[in-house]
Amino acid sequence: MIDTEGSGALLDLIEHYYDAVPRREARVEDHGPLTLFVQEGAGWPFYARPASGWSGPVRAGDVARVRDRQRELGIPESFEWVAETTPALRAAVEETGLTVHEHPLMVLGTDAAPVAPEAAPGDPAVRVLGADDPALPSALVVPHLAFAEPGTRVGAADTADLAEAILARTGDGSLESGAARVRAGLTVIAAAVEGDTALCAGQHNQVGEVSEIVGVGTLPAARRRGLALAVTAALIADARSRGVKTVFLSAGDEDVARIYARLGFRRVGTALIAEPAG
Repeated sequence: MIDTEGSGALLDLIEHYYDAVPRREARVEDHGPLTLFVQEGAGWPFYARPASGWSGPVRAGDVARVRDRQRELGIPESFEWVAETTPALRAAVEETGLTVHEHPLMVLGTDAAPVAPEAAPGDPAVRVLGADDPALPSALVVPHLAFAEPGTRVGAADTADLAEAILARTGDGSLESGAARVRAGLTVIAAAVEGDTALCAGQHNQVGEVSEIVGVGTLPAARRRGLALAVTAALIADARSRGVKTVFLSAGDEDVARIYARLGFRRVGTALIAEPAG
């Protein structure tokens, strides 16, 4: 259920954030009712989204022109927006053949005081990682393995798969880019670390008094140990220590949303991601 109390102001804050955060690293292209963010150099590719302050219609032709541009640039044909803020965009996007995925958009209550689950003997230590932390490469890679096996069930990918995935990314610039983001203060990464290996990791990206928690993922073989909750609680604590007043996230699905609700998050809307099928 969506909690509509005060959600209008919260969605306005989130809209401003979604427009602001890519501008720190991406080239911005104006396409009328849509803005395309183009990643410069190595790093996670960005997306197109509704132009800030646009009040007119968004038509399928507008979406098709941006998709043409994305293909020209060799970047993902991806669009992200909030359903309640730009409700008509979904029909325009689907008319071009893209598939739309729904994710509960959740905000942490201002009076919530998240407490990390009590660690059992032998559990990985949860900490915020610096740019030179030996666990950082695994923290940058482990969410990719987690999202490749969605859901909350224990999966197949284990530490051997994680080591192989890190090796595959060595030299492509992505690990160096992630470390540079941490060093520059653009991203804070927290992880549940065993030895020098992150079994679960996530990050938050602050813009003023707002920050989004993103990419929280647990190595599939290490699931069902409370690691994602512990990492999320660490990210919240760090964000609040930096003066963040509004902490939000998009849950993978309703099951994951129920887990975040245990930390005090409440649903205020629906985040939509559109991409080609398959």
